[in-house]
Amino acid sequence: MELSLDLPTSPLADAVLSTVRASEAAPIVNHSVRSFLFAELLAAHEGCLTDAAYDRDLLFAATVLHDVGTGSLAKGEARFEVEGADLAADLLRQHEVPEADVDRVWEAIALHTSPGIAERRGLLCHLTRAGVVADFGRNAEITAGWEERIHAAYPRLAMVRSLVDAIVERAARSAAAAPRYSLGGELLRERRADGVTGLELDTTAAPWGE
Repeated sequence: MELSLDLPTSPLADAVLSTVRASEAAPIVNHSVRSFLFAELLAAHEGCLTDAAYDRDLLFAATVLHDVGTGSLAKGEARFEVEGADLAADLLRQHEVPEADVDRVWEAIALHTSPGIAERRGLLCHLTRAGVVADFGRNAEITAGWEERIHAAYPRLAMVRSLVDAIVERAARSAAAAPRYSLGGELLRERRADGVTGLELDTTAAPWGE
């Protein structure tokens, strides 16, 4: 399996990177870029790179912006996935991305924490979620041989703790940002009850930790 660590260089891709670098903590930025690289590996493994529905630029936008709702641009007025999807849609519209593609990216970001749903909402949703969970150690056998290069280029920097901190901080801002059984709501509840979340505990046993 071949993979280039080169990222897209279009004006949209440059704006996507600039946005996350200006608004997110460095560990979350690195996680987002790794999610794109892992998504590409999984797309190659599944034979999706020649699929008519595969769009590298849209995959880059969806994966790299998937946690923008945890950054300084988000107000904590809705669950972070939805705020992030709205922020991503605004950015894509500024670059005159067709509305149908804006909607695909919005859906991929909004559903990236929804297992069993994202996988059934088209290739972009499927690959976005697959890339994200791969960075938590899922399907590590498929990405074997590449993870060292990816982590060398984009170090983990205690990503899981940083991401949970950001999600919990925004979830605590309003009831709408932490509905029951949403990821933000559950992480906030666990942090308040136990001081640590199941996600943080689970990643200690993952192939490459947090």
